[in-house]
Amino acid sequence: MYGSWVGQWAWTGSDIMWMFITFLIGVGVTTLWFWARKRNIVVKWWDWLIGAIGLLLLMLAIQNITAASYEEVMSSVPWFLLVFGLPGLILLAVSGQLVWRRHRSA
Repeated sequence: MYGSWVGQWAWTGSDIMWMFITFLIGVGVTTLWFWARKRNIVVKWWDWLIGAIGLLLLMLAIQNITAASYEEVMSSVPWFLLVFGLPGLILLAVSGQLVWRRHRSA
């Protein structure tokens, strides 16, 4: 064997970062859901879907940026932001605007 079995299962900084990010996303989505129900804001299923796709694109951008920095290819970071980060932000903004306009007109 090339070392102890514990070394194969040790958490890296990237693992801890992703656990922290998913914990924050879970807390944020749960808080948003309870806040919307408390204020009687109607959120349709497609609003959640558009927001989830936007959030996944942002998470993909974060993953690609951290991977590029580990591999020391920093010239690709702006492209990851442009290709994955910007559409993710746009989809999150569209989702929020749909809910806000529906709530405002009601």
